[in-house]
Amino acid sequence: MTSGTEHLVVERVGATLVLTLNRPEARNALSLPMLVGLYDGWLEADADDTVRSVVLTGAGGVFCAGMDLKALAGGGRMAGDHYRDRLKDDPDLHWKAMLRHHRPRKPVIAAVEGHCVAGGTEILQGTDIRVAGRGATFGLYEVRRGLFPIGGSTVRLARQVPHTHALEMLLTGRPYPAEEAARIGLIGHVVEDGTALDKALEIAGLINANGPLAVEAVKASVYETAGMTEAEGLRSELERGWPVFDTADAKEGSRAFAEKRPPVYRRA
Repeated sequence: MTSGTEHLVVERVGATLVLTLNRPEARNALSLPMLVGLYDGWLEADADDTVRSVVLTGAGGVFCAGMDLKALAGGGRMAGDHYRDRLKDDPDLHWKAMLRHHRPRKPVIAAVEGHCVAGGTEILQGTDIRVAGRGATFGLYEVRRGLFPIGGSTVRLARQVPHTHALEMLLTGRPYPAEEAARIGLIGHVVEDGTALDKALEIAGLINANGPLAVEAVKASVYETAGMTEAEGLRSELERGWPVFDTADAKEGSRAFAEKRPPVYRRA
C-alpha cells in the first residue's frame, strides 16, 4: 500500500513503514506538504501496532537539502489551503514533523543518499540509526546564510558527537563527506551508493524480529535517562525494564529459545 502527500510517499515493507521525501527536482527541500506528510507518517507509525520500525529516506538519490527557502520567503503560498490550515490548527506541526518536538515510539532508521544538509542534518539528529551511501554529504549550512540551525542542532549535536566536532560543524557550515560523518559518529554505516535503503531495511528486519514491547521500552529508556545522573538513570531503567519481564511476549521469547524456533510476539 502506498499513500502520503504530494511531496511524501508512505509505503509498507513488511513491518516497516517507509517514508520517502519526494521532491527530487528540489533536492527534497522541505515544503509544507512534505512536513504535513511527515508528521502524519510519525503518527501512523505510533498508532499502528503492526508497524515495528520506520525508515526515512529521500527520492532521486538525495535525502534532504533543508528548508525550501523560496517557499518560506513566499509565506507558504505554494502550498494548498489544506496544508496551510493544518499548520494554522497546529503551529507546532513543522517541529513535530522534523522530530524536534516529537519522538516516535518505534525505532527510526535514516537511509541517506546524496545531500543531507541544513534541515536534512537536523532531521537526521532525531533519528535513531543512520545509514549513508558513500557519496552522501552532511552539514549545517545555516551560518553561511546568516541563519541559525533552530531545528535542534545547537542542543542535540554535541550530545551525539564529540564537542569539538559538533562546534566545528555548527560554526564553519562546511560540508562533511559520509566517511568523515561516520568517523565523528554522526552516522553508523557507510555503504555503496544506491544501497542505503537496502541496508536500512536489513537493520529494520533485525529489529522487527524482536519483541516490540521490549524494543520500545529500550528506546524510551535510552532517551529518558540521557539527562539523568547515573543513579537516577538506573532507577528509571528498572521502572521501564521490570514490567517487560511480566509480559506474555517475554515468556514467548524464552519458550521459543528453549524450543529452538522463531518467537511469535503479540505485543502482550
